Amino acid sequence: MFPSRLGEYLATSIVIILAPGPSVLFIIARAVSWGRKTALYTVTGNAIGSFILSALVAVGLGPILQRSDLAFAIVQWGGGSYLIYLGIDALRHRHAHAANMRAKGTDQPSGFQSMREGFWVAVLNPKTLVFYAAVLPQFIDRDGTNATSQLLVLGAIFVLLCWFSDGTWGLLAGTVRQWLATDASRLVILRGIGGSVMIALGAFILVGALRQALG
Repeated sequence: MFPSRLGEYLATSIVIILAPGPSVLFIIARAVSWGRKTALYTVTGNAIGSFILSALVAVGLGPILQRSDLAFAIVQWGGGSYLIYLGIDALRHRHAHAANMRAKGTDQPSGFQSMREGFWVAVLNPKTLVFYAAVLPQFIDRDGTNATSQLLVLGAIFVLLCWFSDGTWGLLAGTVRQWLATDASRLVILRGIGGSVMIALGAFILVGALRQALG
């Protein structure tokens, strides 16, 4: 059930999660607008939605990747390219993303409403679905345990790590909400760092795929 590259997957996941991306900015926005409690409810809803997407990817992609070398190669190249695309997009639009993050609502949502909004943000974001389809399969053992069960485990681990990381961001942002809200340049820097990390990880995956193709 646990792939042999689990340690490598954990390290990659932590780097991806810690790099400030759209999810982190969304959580920070909630914390800056309404405080830590609202941010944590949002994180929980987002995690539930993300796990549902990862499960759909596991059930749909698992059997295909287990049997097809071509499909696995396509996922490798597509995954690396997609991470690079996300990184470039983050760098190009970091100022707009920061400006959107600073936009505040008027009425504080309830806990259920915050969870619901976080859930739908995850479920209705096609980038989340593509991310699971592109990155998780890079770390499965195609000649080992059932690919579907491996993808389910990797997805659950990623969601759990996201919950802890995003929750920490929400708590920190709620604590220093005034500091973040008064200077957009700080948010721009966060987004720029996240974009650069995504590009580096995408390049790493493409280099690995190229070596495998040549070897």
